Amino acid sequence: MPSPLAALSPLDGRYASTLDPLRNYFSEQALIRYRVRIELAWLEALAGERAIRELKPFAPRMRGALKRLVENFSDADADEIKKIEAQTNHDVKAMEYWLRAKLGSGKEAQPALEFVHFACTSEDINNLSYALMLRESRDEVMLPRLERLIDALRALARRHAAVPMLARTHGQPATPTTLGKEMANFAHRLARAKERIAAVPILGKMNGAVGNYNAHVVAYPDFDWERFGRRFVEGLGLEFNAYTTQIEPHDWLAELLDAYARANTVLLDLDRDVWGYISLGYFAQKVKAGEVGSSTMPHKVNPIDFENSEGNIGLANALLRHLADKLPVSRWQRDLSDSTASRNIGTALGHTLLAYAAAERGLAKLEVDSGRLAADLEANWEVLAEAVQQVMRRHGIADAYDQLKALTRGKRLERGALAEFVRALPIPPEAKRRLLALTPARYTGLAAELARRV
Repeated sequence: MPSPLAALSPLDGRYASTLDPLRNYFSEQALIRYRVRIELAWLEALAGERAIRELKPFAPRMRGALKRLVENFSDADADEIKKIEAQTNHDVKAMEYWLRAKLGSGKEAQPALEFVHFACTSEDINNLSYALMLRESRDEVMLPRLERLIDALRALARRHAAVPMLARTHGQPATPTTLGKEMANFAHRLARAKERIAAVPILGKMNGAVGNYNAHVVAYPDFDWERFGRRFVEGLGLEFNAYTTQIEPHDWLAELLDAYARANTVLLDLDRDVWGYISLGYFAQKVKAGEVGSSTMPHKVNPIDFENSEGNIGLANALLRHLADKLPVSRWQRDLSDSTASRNIGTALGHTLLAYAAAERGLAKLEVDSGRLAADLEANWEVLAEAVQQVMRRHGIADAYDQLKALTRGKRLERGALAEFVRALPIPPEAKRRLLALTPARYTGLAAELARRV
């Protein structure tokens, strides 16, 4: 077995341990195991139909043997199938031959051998295998890991709900917010993105070479094959697609991959914002003994986790969006270009999972520098011009905007100068008192309340 240092892809080398959870769904061995699972489920379903008189229902012992073939599927089993594929040059047919050989050693299974892969095209097996791979990896790995990231953001939002922070629109000082509210924004956006991923229905088909049950009907003309196919697909927990060519058209898959890409775009926005806040000094990063930030500058503590997340999002989304565009397009009733492309779904989700993990790791290192935040606010009293203007408008003072523009635009406004302007305003004493008591740190609106309830 080659060393991970010899891996062509960093997913199987440098980042192998982080991505171990996805191997059960998207490795070559996993794909073969899913195919075996579908083939045996189809065989057992056929055996349960009275109309197929040549195939008797399986006894409990036989059903148990079939179940163990899936549950105990091993590296050695996968290797055997790959050796057969070296001769057949066809992966699904190799798996069928292997199954027939396995079942052929048992007396009870002998009558069932000719019903292995009965009336199936390879894509009947493949589309259902990929459907289960995508559904189970989504529910068991991707969404739980995304939820962990959302939980980390929610915790930051609530912990720092009331910590005032100078906002920056167009990169310039703007109306204050709170640090917690900015984290709450991302928690909310990612939660919505997670819901969109979870809501994509996953479809499957089991209808033969071009989607019309041609061979099925010739073999058993009086059997309701569409009803049977629907029941089989829905029994796997999938939605049945009645209208396909040789391939299930992959529209649902494009929707799912797009949903992952959209969530990644939100995460990219978070990565870049937090990177910027670290640069401004709003966040410091916890220092770990023994770590090095630069090969020459010993003082450096770099925001490498957010940079790592950003880089992996770029790779993930390039693949996700390519696959979403490519997979629903097939020449006439089938071409093979989707087959090689589909094998990269695991790569796309691998880079996505790396991005989740890196961002979560980075968030865990953040420490708020309240002094730096406070100093930035204190240096920008001009951000209160908005508040003063609105109070002036309320009380009917003409040209409020232009007066504040003349006082503040492109200038640093001192606290005293603003106070002098407010004292001269012809507004009620109570309004004047409220404005004079206002500071940039207190001008945060409902930010804290919004952050606490995310």
